Amino acid sequence: MTPTRPINTLLVANRGEIARRILRTCRTLGVATVAVHAPGEEDAPHVREADTAVRLPVPEGRGPVDAYLDSDALVAAARSAGADAVHPGYGFLSENAAFARAVVDAGLTWVGPGAEAVEQMGSKTLAKKVARDAGVPVADALDPADVRAEHLPVLVKAVSGGGGRGMRVVRDLDALAFEAETARAEAASAFGDPTVFCEPYVERGRHVEVQILADHHGTVWALGERDCSAQRRHQKVLEEAPAPGLPEETRQRLHRAARDLAAAIGYTGAGTAEFLVPVTDGGTGEPVFLEMNTRLQVEHPVTECVTGLDLVEWQLRIAEGEPLPDTGPPAPRGHAVEARLYAEDPRDGWRPRTGTLHAFDVPADVSFAPLTAPGVRLDHGVEAGDTVGTDFDPMLAKVIAYGRDRRDALRRLSAALAHARLHGVGTNRDLLVRALRHPDLADAERRPERLHTGLLTGDRLAELARPLADDDTEDLAALAASLASVEGSRGSGVLPPGVPAGWRNLPSAPHRRRHTTPDGRETTSAFRSVRGTHLPERDGVRVLSATADHVVLEVDGLRRAFDVYGPRPGDTDVHVESALGAVTLTPVDPLPAPVPTVDPGALPAPLPGTVTAVDVAVGDRVREGQTLLRMEAMKMEHRVTAPADGTVRELPVGAGDRVPAGAPLAVLDHTDNEGPDQ
Repeated sequence: MTPTRPINTLLVANRGEIARRILRTCRTLGVATVAVHAPGEEDAPHVREADTAVRLPVPEGRGPVDAYLDSDALVAAARSAGADAVHPGYGFLSENAAFARAVVDAGLTWVGPGAEAVEQMGSKTLAKKVARDAGVPVADALDPADVRAEHLPVLVKAVSGGGGRGMRVVRDLDALAFEAETARAEAASAFGDPTVFCEPYVERGRHVEVQILADHHGTVWALGERDCSAQRRHQKVLEEAPAPGLPEETRQRLHRAARDLAAAIGYTGAGTAEFLVPVTDGGTGEPVFLEMNTRLQVEHPVTECVTGLDLVEWQLRIAEGEPLPDTGPPAPRGHAVEARLYAEDPRDGWRPRTGTLHAFDVPADVSFAPLTAPGVRLDHGVEAGDTVGTDFDPMLAKVIAYGRDRRDALRRLSAALAHARLHGVGTNRDLLVRALRHPDLADAERRPERLHTGLLTGDRLAELARPLADDDTEDLAALAASLASVEGSRGSGVLPPGVPAGWRNLPSAPHRRRHTTPDGRETTSAFRSVRGTHLPERDGVRVLSATADHVVLEVDGLRRAFDVYGPRPGDTDVHVESALGAVTLTPVDPLPAPVPTVDPGALPAPLPGTVTAVDVAVGDRVREGQTLLRMEAMKMEHRVTAPADGTVRELPVGAGDRVPAGAPLAVLDHTDNEGPDQ
């Protein structure tokens, strides 16, 4: 039955960046909006921007994520706020058929495909069967219990998963049971469904997906394709449209397969069919279907850029019964690339990072809106001053560049990220910039075999994750920070009026300031101040100007400008920005307070979270690298492992305990034993 009822008030059953994205289109269309939020999110950006907001209850003993997984509470929120439609966004219940039915049964419009289509595609194993019946080539799906040595390597995947959650590569049959159990726990936490399966793992493949729009009148559009091969831990990092260097025959085959699959299940609305295209030395192999996401994708902005369409607007129009134009889908124009900016620390095993975002400034032309000309778009769920916690996904923003061609888009995006001010929380920004500038990515149109899902792995990942600022840049930034600190003493009341900054009663003694860098390196800056002039004790460096927040140096004849921020309340670090790269420095206190003695065998919590499992007992002998316990934070599982061989002396926590960062999780007595008892 074709819907004909207009949408007047829309409840967005989501949060963060995607909620703000949907709200922006609603404002443009004149649709009233309702936001939902968990307790403690009353001042979140998506809540402030909606016309009405409803606080969701949290089940006793559960966390804020569970508020967004309660379909009854979401439907009740829509009713209480007078909404006549619900948009699920992505993640949470966006691909939950029961939620889609509950919305429709409540007399509300569901902005998405019908529940039957969600059901068929929501289970990856069922989706493979439906695709095979529709003539679409698929990868085999295996129950973990049926995997044999000849099937290896395999990829463990969550049936209801996405975003890299519940995914593990297994190359050793002995490790399969443990990895499958870990994937189940992660999938249950993120999606409410612990079911997993295995499929063959392709070492070198391209992840290519086709964007679908389908109306209630039988028209199905394939809005081009996106390449999402640049991944880390099976989570997309960079996405682009169109897919570079893809043979036209393969491109058309993918578009046709996506349309056939959508038509076979009576699909309506926006969706994405995902395929794996094997990479060979001679080009590309036969594509196979992976899954269909019955929702809006995180990377939908790149398709909006190259087509000029607002996909959220078309989701609403289709939900109201409007047909797609007879003219057919617009041809792609130009090129677009998206980067996902995460709060995570490459120096600490890529663990998610929490804290206060003291500065968040990414140069962009628009936010949440399709670009109509070459430029940069920013879709972000956070603002400066927000706290990044452990309950939700660590993605801070998506930065999208649209260019006349691929080179133009890559250059615009890397420049926007390199010049962003991101203070207070560690991010993957430097990885993104280096990856966007890497020859293998830049040359993908001419050498497409270099772009595959293994691009950001192993030694290459370590190389790309290096800070943009090298040791010399850090030393110059430390000098700038030291000069700014001295200049900041003007007017502070420390010096009498008229006495120049940096004045000392022993002119022959230089100023010395010490800072540590994020990797623990200590750098010392030394300079003399003579009658208001600063003279660095480093050859080839001259101070051209210095204020409390801006320092200009001449370095070997080159002018270098440094902007200095901090320290500020709640953030003891100093952040120095320049064209050479961003540097975070921690001042070294010349008279540090005594530090409490810490048991050398204590293993602290790497971040706040919940202990999900303890895998050892007191008295157990353990090997270096053995998993001691597991924690859940930011919808992902984190393993705490033994740093060396030893014996478990204490286990002060148990499964279900919520712990702050730094809390002791286990205490080991390190020995030179030969490992645990066999």
